[in-house]
Amino acid sequence: MDFNLKIRSFRLRIALLSASLAGSALIGFGFASWLLIYKTKIDALDAEIKSQLLANITRPPRLDNRLQKSTALLVINRDGETLYQSNNWPSDLNSTTLCSPHSELNCQPFPPSLPPRQQRPFLIPNQLPPLPPPMKLSQVATKQTYQEVWRIGVITSPHHRLIIAISFSEIDREMNVIRNVFLIAVPVVLILVAIAAWWLSGTALQPIRKVTTTIRGVTVKGLNQRIPMGTTDVEFVELIAVFNQMMERLERSFQQASRFSGDAAHELKTPLAILQGELELALQKAEPASQLQQSLSNLIDEVRRLSSIVRKLLLLSLADAGQMRLYQIDVNLSQILADMVEDIDILAPDLQVKTNIAADIWVKADQDLLIQIIQNLISNAIKYNIPSGWLKIDCQRKNNLVYLTVTNSSQDISPQDKEKLFERFYRGDLSRNRQIEGIGLGLSLSREIARAHNGDLQLDDTSSGETAFTLKLSV
Repeated sequence: MDFNLKIRSFRLRIALLSASLAGSALIGFGFASWLLIYKTKIDALDAEIKSQLLANITRPPRLDNRLQKSTALLVINRDGETLYQSNNWPSDLNSTTLCSPHSELNCQPFPPSLPPRQQRPFLIPNQLPPLPPPMKLSQVATKQTYQEVWRIGVITSPHHRLIIAISFSEIDREMNVIRNVFLIAVPVVLILVAIAAWWLSGTALQPIRKVTTTIRGVTVKGLNQRIPMGTTDVEFVELIAVFNQMMERLERSFQQASRFSGDAAHELKTPLAILQGELELALQKAEPASQLQQSLSNLIDEVRRLSSIVRKLLLLSLADAGQMRLYQIDVNLSQILADMVEDIDILAPDLQVKTNIAADIWVKADQDLLIQIIQNLISNAIKYNIPSGWLKIDCQRKNNLVYLTVTNSSQDISPQDKEKLFERFYRGDLSRNRQIEGIGLGLSLSREIARAHNGDLQLDDTSSGETAFTLKLSV
C-alpha cells in the first residue's frame, strides 16, 4: 500500500518525511564519522607503535607508564632466542609465526652485522669508518588472539628483533562510547527534527487554515467573507485569489437565486389567492353532485397545494437570505404535542401510537412555525408508515435543551436517500412515493425553521424497520 494512502495527514507526512531524511543523513554521517574516528585512532596507534619501536631498539626495553597495561613487548636475537618478554605478552602470539614468510607483518631479515673491532680493516687517514647496517621497520598488522585483538609492529636491527603489540581494548572501549553516544543522540535529534518539522509545517499551512476557517464560516449570512492577501506567502496567493473569486461568484449567484425565488413566490401569492376565490365562488354556484362541482373541487385542492408550495418557497427564500422573522413567545410544547396526538387518532386510527412526553416543557419559539415543524414530522411518520404500524413521540428536557423525537415503523431507507432527505424537492425512491402526497420541501423547510431558532433537525441512526427524526431546541 502506498505510504500516502496510509497516512492521510499532510502535516504528519511532512514531519515523518523530514525525520526520515534527517535520520538517513544522521545515520550516514554517524557511520562515516565512526569509521573516520576509528581509522584516525588506528593511524595514531600505528604511529605510537613505530615510535615505541624506534625508542626501544637503541636502549634496554622499557614502556611508558601509560602504555604498560595495553602494550606488550618481545625482544629476540638473531638465533630466535627470547631476550626480553613483558608479562602481558599473549601466549598464543609466537614470534616465529609472526615473522613467517606469509605473515602480514612482512618482517625484514636481519641485516649483516659489523665484524668485531679486531677484524676491522685498517682505516686510511681521512677515510670514514664503515656505517652500521640500517635498522629495518616492518609493516604494522592486526592479529587476533583467543582473548583480544592486537596491533603489532616489528623492527629489526643487526643484533636483535623488537616486537611491540598494543591491544585494541582501549580503542574498542572508546569506540563503544562513541557508538553509544550516536545511538542516544540520533533518536533524540530525530525527535527534535520531527517536532521542528511539525511546527514548521503547521506554520506553512497557516494560509490553508485561513481558507478552512473562512469556508467553515460560509453561511447564508457569510457569503461576503474574503481572505486578505496582504501578508500571504507567494505560493498561496493564487489559491486564495481563486477562492475569493469563487466566493464572489457564489455570493452573486446565491443572491440572484434567492431573489428570484422570493420574488416569484411573492408575485404568485396574489394570483393564486384570486384564483382560489373565483373557484370557490364558482363551486358555490355549481349544481350539487354534478361533474362541474367535482372538477371545481379538484381545482381548488390543486390551487391550495400550489399556494402551500409558494408559501414554503417564500419561507425558504427568507431563510436563505437570513430574513426569516420570528415572533417568539413562551410556548407550551407538551400541550401542543398532546393536541396533535389526539389528531393522530383521527387521521390514522390503524396506527399504534406511543408517547413519552414530559409535562410542562416550555420553549421560546415562534408558535406557528414550531407547529409547522411538528406537523410535518408527524405527517411524514403517518405517510411513510407501514400497514398496522406504530408511531412513537418522545419529548424530554436535558439541561437547557429540549429533544423531540418522532419515530415510526417504516421500510428501510437506503444510505443514498439518507444523505439527500433534507435536499429541496427530494422525495427518495419515486417508485414507492409516487402515490404519497408531497413535494419534498417539508424536511428542508423544517430544518431551516429549527436553525432559525438556534436549534437543529436531524435524522437519527436507528435499527432496521424504523425511522426517527429528532428536533433540538433551546429552552
